[in-house]
Amino acid sequence: MSRRPDLLNAPIRQTLVRMTIPMMFGIVSLMLFNLADIWFVAQLGTQPMAALAFTFPVSFSVVSLAIGLGIGTSATLARLIGSGNGGGEKAARLATDNLLLTILLMTVVGFAGQHFADPIFRLMGADPELMPLIDAYMEVWFAGSVFLVMNMVCNSTFRASGDTRLSATVMLISSLLNVILDPLLIFGWGPIPAMGIRGAAVASVLAWSATTLLALHLLYHRKGMLLLELPDLRLMLEHWRKVLSISLPAALSNMMTPLANGILTALVAVHGAEAVAAFGAGARIESLSLLVCLALSMTLPPFISQNYGALKVDRVRAAYRGAIRFALLWQLVIFAVLVLASGVIANLFSDDPEVARWLQMWVLIVPAGFGFQAITFLSASSFNALHQPMRAMRISLFRLFLMYVPLGWLGNHFFGLTGMFSALVLANAITAVVASIWVKRYLKTLETEPGVLPAS
Repeated sequence: MSRRPDLLNAPIRQTLVRMTIPMMFGIVSLMLFNLADIWFVAQLGTQPMAALAFTFPVSFSVVSLAIGLGIGTSATLARLIGSGNGGGEKAARLATDNLLLTILLMTVVGFAGQHFADPIFRLMGADPELMPLIDAYMEVWFAGSVFLVMNMVCNSTFRASGDTRLSATVMLISSLLNVILDPLLIFGWGPIPAMGIRGAAVASVLAWSATTLLALHLLYHRKGMLLLELPDLRLMLEHWRKVLSISLPAALSNMMTPLANGILTALVAVHGAEAVAAFGAGARIESLSLLVCLALSMTLPPFISQNYGALKVDRVRAAYRGAIRFALLWQLVIFAVLVLASGVIANLFSDDPEVARWLQMWVLIVPAGFGFQAITFLSASSFNALHQPMRAMRISLFRLFLMYVPLGWLGNHFFGLTGMFSALVLANAITAVVASIWVKRYLKTLETEPGVLPAS
């Protein structure tokens, strides 16, 4: 077994930086994966592009499940490793059982998706002429989705041991394979026939399959965290219970975000198509602006879980405090850069002066709340790492449906889009204060009973 990075004794700041930098590249590669699909399918015309757009809500639901399983895997495995009772074979047994759970769940999801896709997309309002294109894509996508989710769970296993480099490497290889295969399979080349939109799905599945095999190879040979033997049924079910107790609330929390964004988009639509286009462009700027903090949210949990398992609450508290301070400072710098470049950014995204006007307004207001937004998802990920998924879910519910949507509606109703954008900043600020207080209070309760960890 390879030597794992020491998350229990090494300096906190240097450890988190060393873990976060590779994950930044991994997240960028995932963005490139999705952008490649969108860009190449767009070359086929409006109909295939519209068909692909219809698949996003359904595919995002499966991705949310994958993220949830990854969070559950990381939290349970990292805690076991940190406790000192998770020797090589115990950690490998847990990691192997988690992969078996993934295969079982995705077999069910893939089968259900194949049989219920048509009524789901018709319910979503897909036109009859789009259904053959949607079916051509989703039949392949559902058949290979098990490899997507296994990929993400394997990467979470790497991160749980503190190794973000392997996780980022696998993500990067997957993205590169997809970028190479997309044009070959969509448009055809030499003996390879043109498959159209189906080719985009085949390219994705091949990329996921190849990197899943690579990840399994690395887990077995380099990490020693994969067992090729029959599982203990009782122990396996106990592992599944622990993982699902964290994974299901985390997956549900992820699914709430597009729902809330859909409601906000409907509010924006009252102001016209140009406003909607600007709001959509703003969402892409948001994902890029939060890139570093998103990477930190993937590396902070294994650090917290390992130290939580080792009863080192002081290191957990110091890591959380350092993360939120960094998030505020970093996002303040990003906000300043965006404000200075607001005019250039607005014109870069659109030649339409009305779209550019709305987008510049968005850039001048909404990113002021990105630091608070980062604190919110760092707090939620910290609760998941502390095996408190329902507390993490409450943060998401509070932000989206008690703050974000209601304040956004009020701001829009009384002051138009300027009011709505300002209300989103206020919603993020209030949620950040509440979430950080919740985390700090919970950490204080752990310190009052040294040596005792709440049941997971």
